[in-house]
Amino acid sequence: MTQFTLSDLEALVADRAAASPETSYTAKLLSGGPARAAKKLGEEAVEAAIAAVQGDRAALVSESADVLYHLLVVLRGGGIALDEVLAELQRRTVQSGIAEKAARRPA
Repeated sequence: MTQFTLSDLEALVADRAAASPETSYTAKLLSGGPARAAKKLGEEAVEAAIAAVQGDRAALVSESADVLYHLLVVLRGGGIALDEVLAELQRRTVQSGIAEKAARRPA
C-alpha cells in the first residue's frame, strides 16, 4: 500500500497553485476561475463513471486519480481545506445514509 495521502496531494496542489500559470497546470486551472477547474472535475468524473460502467479497472483507477486531483483543485479555488470535507464525512457517519435521509422527510 502506498504512503501517499490525500493530505499529501492537497499540499502538492497548494504548492503548485502558488507557481506561475505558465509552468503549473494547477495554477493555470485556478487562474481560469472556478468554472475552469469545475469543468475539468466534471469531465473527469464522467470519464470515471464510464470506466466503471465498462468494467475497465485500469481506466477507473486512472480516472479516479484525476477526479481526486481536480476535486482538490476546485476546493483550493473555493478556499476549502480537505479537513473541512473530512469533518463533514465524519459527521455523516454518525448514522447510516438511509436513516439520515429518512429523518429529513416531513412527518
